[in-house]
Amino acid sequence: MAEPLIELKGISKSFGQSPILDQIDLRIYRGEALAIIGPSGTGKSTILRIIAGLLAPDAGDVFVQGQRRAGWVDDVADPIGIGMVFQQAALFDSLTVEENVGFLLYQHSKLPRHRIRELVEEKLEMVGLPGIGERYPAQLSGGMRKRVSFARAIMANPDHARDNPEVLLYDEPTAGLDPIASTVIEDLIRDLQAAQGVCSTYAIVTHQDSTIRRTADRIIFLYQGKVQWEGTVSDIEATDNLLVRQFFSGSVNGPIQVSDVLPR
Repeated sequence: MAEPLIELKGISKSFGQSPILDQIDLRIYRGEALAIIGPSGTGKSTILRIIAGLLAPDAGDVFVQGQRRAGWVDDVADPIGIGMVFQQAALFDSLTVEENVGFLLYQHSKLPRHRIRELVEEKLEMVGLPGIGERYPAQLSGGMRKRVSFARAIMANPDHARDNPEVLLYDEPTAGLDPIASTVIEDLIRDLQAAQGVCSTYAIVTHQDSTIRRTADRIIFLYQGKVQWEGTVSDIEATDNLLVRQFFSGSVNGPIQVSDVLPR
């Protein structure tokens, strides 16, 4: 089997006295779409932040293209770029769309402003939002803000190819969207995967049934800090795993305790 592009070995993480991840092993292979699912509060977004280098685990190792990550947060120097799309889009309200999408290039590259504008417009066209660079986030719908955050995540620096994202991490990209807007986002995720010169590998955290079924090649199910099941979309209906069956049926009766998923 091919070497994983990203591999987590024995990853554990607690917040205060609450253990969230318990010796998690996880692999992401080049060109695949991995969905990380499970009830609320099971550490799905925490895994994405650890993969992105935004959060250090309490124990375990992260390997990127076979190389053990030695630093965390500000010290990360991975052999490939990893981009992240946050659940709330995380746009700067005081900046225009163009300034948001091109933020890292404006801050950390020597490219002339007109060239950055051209690159921003290319990415906005890729996400179906040409010509909105002068608008502010407050002037956009929720679905449009999500797509702007996609454009920012795939922004590449032509002068530093190593920093360009090769893996995308999506944290609840369709949360809070109506069914039509969700479909647009789901289609965009697959379109970006297929587009030449854009990240062909991604991991997605989602609760939404349609998003799981339309964007995932492989699925892992998290509960109580551990991977409880792994399969494909076609395995969902056939599995006898009671956790997975309860999750997709939405039943309050089963091994997933209601007290585990309700906010405290």
